[in-house]
Amino acid sequence: MTPLAPHEKVFVDSEFAEDENHGTLGCEECHGGDPTEPDWQKAHIGVVKDPSYPDPSFTCGLCHDDITEHYQTSLHISLTPFKKAIDKRASDDKEVYTTVNEAREAHCTSCHSSCGQCHVSRPDAVDGGLLESHLFQRRPPMQTTCTACHGSRIEKEYMGKNEGIPADVHKKNYFKCTKCHTSYEMHGDGNEYANRYEVESAPTCLQCHEDIYTDAAENAEQHRQHKDRLSCQVCHSMPYKNCTSCHFGKDKQGYKFYKTKPSFMTFKIGLNPLQSERRPEKWVTLRHVPVDHDSFKFYVENGLTNFDRAPTWKMATPHNIQRKTPQNESCNACHGNEALFLREKDVEPKYLNANKTVIVPADRVPAKVEE
Repeated sequence: MTPLAPHEKVFVDSEFAEDENHGTLGCEECHGGDPTEPDWQKAHIGVVKDPSYPDPSFTCGLCHDDITEHYQTSLHISLTPFKKAIDKRASDDKEVYTTVNEAREAHCTSCHSSCGQCHVSRPDAVDGGLLESHLFQRRPPMQTTCTACHGSRIEKEYMGKNEGIPADVHKKNYFKCTKCHTSYEMHGDGNEYANRYEVESAPTCLQCHEDIYTDAAENAEQHRQHKDRLSCQVCHSMPYKNCTSCHFGKDKQGYKFYKTKPSFMTFKIGLNPLQSERRPEKWVTLRHVPVDHDSFKFYVENGLTNFDRAPTWKMATPHNIQRKTPQNESCNACHGNEALFLREKDVEPKYLNANKTVIVPADRVPAKVEE
């Protein structure tokens, strides 16, 4: 994403005063400071850059309390999935765990968002800067908020920026993120979720494609045969990016950094690690996540002694949907095609125990069928 010039980041357009909802507010009412003080340095004492983080109750919440009451449970604020995933793998030793948790706080919480970092400015994680001269955006611009943070995987998939992989069919129809991911999902609902797939208001394909099982639908028989047995992405996704071996640390000047091994493109079907009433499918697409046994080695030895409690190949819903894909060209393009399925040979030996629940044994690869 193209960086903003310094003046663009802070310029407030006079048009802001004409905003019927926010234009009557003085700067200090949200940001603090003293507008009556002639010395600009003293006037700026107490000024807060983002008054909506970490608690918007006394700014946004004065008018939008129906939204801010659930603010802390929004996954964009709480980042709960990161904590729960690392906690699950972390050492049972309290001292070691404390060090791991402190490192997680230092490295894994910088990509949070807030009311302001969606509706007024670019997120801090991408260097901030006002979206449109401080004018509030009811529907934030996708490419300077959503994909500014979710860029390396989602944006490249959705926009067709991965070489040889076309853009998502929904992008071709000019769908923006908010077409599927509504404010109800973004703002939280008061419940604490372990991952985004548990969120009750999260989108499902059937919300738009509710007629795929009807007799009038094209390929209705195939859809009915596979209903609740495999995720839509198994048939309709294309290869997607996978990351490996992330390690955190600090350089000699104390600046935080992370490094990973090169990412790779692949498409793998495996057993559903999150099978539930909400997601009953047996077969799902899996994406490799970059956690490693030694991710926190810079800070403490053996920080993730319970590493094998969760798979490194996790359920994925890639944003590169196509109506026709190599695996749905025919029944046997998938059935009996071992290369599509996550097998032991596809997993590094050190990760085998962690992934035993998602790896597909040879005798469970769907057999070829008569067409």
